[in-house]
Amino acid sequence: MRGKVTLQEIADSVGLSKYAVSRALAGKSGVSAESKAMIVQKAAELGYRKEPTALASPGSVRRSVSANQSEERWTGTVLVLFPDIRAQNQESAYWGPLFEGITEGLDLRGINIVTLTKPDIDSMFSLLNPEAIMGMITVGNISSPILHEVGRLGIPVVMVDHLDASFRCDTVFSDNLTGMNDVMSDMLGRGRRHYQFVGDIGEARSFYERWVGFSIALMGAGITHEQIPELLNVDYAHFKETIGDAFASKPLPEVFVCANDYYASLTIEAMRELGLSTDGILFTGYDNMLPSVPTVTVNVEETLLGRRAVDQLLWRLLHPDASFERRLIQGDFIAYG
Repeated sequence: MRGKVTLQEIADSVGLSKYAVSRALAGKSGVSAESKAMIVQKAAELGYRKEPTALASPGSVRRSVSANQSEERWTGTVLVLFPDIRAQNQESAYWGPLFEGITEGLDLRGINIVTLTKPDIDSMFSLLNPEAIMGMITVGNISSPILHEVGRLGIPVVMVDHLDASFRCDTVFSDNLTGMNDVMSDMLGRGRRHYQFVGDIGEARSFYERWVGFSIALMGAGITHEQIPELLNVDYAHFKETIGDAFASKPLPEVFVCANDYYASLTIEAMRELGLSTDGILFTGYDNMLPSVPTVTVNVEETLLGRRAVDQLLWRLLHPDASFERRLIQGDFIAYG
């Protein structure tokens, strides 16, 4: 007589992880409808019978409640993914503190952390056991194929500073619309009417949202704006050439609204090297990475973003079927000039 059918047998039969099989048979989210149907059918074919404890939460995830909820102790491992494109890595002025916040949040709960930089879909889980990963935090732009592979395995994901139209999960962002509204309120209050936005709005979701906030502010003020398109996808390697070409036949604006402080610094440097006067021109930044370089900026607490990403991931583990959330962290407006 055949022994009890295990979740691992079902997983091996359908080519999915045991964790994904567990979630599918428990009727939980995180597994596609197609995969769920395949799992249920295979379980029936093999004669699987559900037992009261068979589909409990994975053994890699346990917690002990503390009087202070933020100090609850968990047991498990969280994977943090970095794309390592340009400055999106642990060494950067922006992403470094954010990573520190993630590390602090996990250490506080006793959770192990594994980081991967430039992950690819073929090697990511050959190096790791997916069943040992309680959740994942992605930092910056991560490719859609990797996200979908993670989703196929049923691993909870929280994205920081990134959205993917084809992959739904919890996200944590700086409140870019509110921050840019503060910046533009100050500029408009100074009577400035002529603007250009500078920054690659395709590089980061936050840059795009800052561009949207900038556009909304001008529209609300009744200002007709003629944006130079090349300044919205400017390449770092050809930054000076782009600035030179953009203003070869067009007047300089009264205000350069830059996607972040680094873009403000690059714009000022390029103009000086090109012999273009910066007298009377205001430069706004964001993130407060280069204090006093821009006229105004918004201080983003990157460490807090990281800690809140951990909070959201742990909340998701406790509420796997709840609707996905977007958590916004407001920054503080700072004027240097």
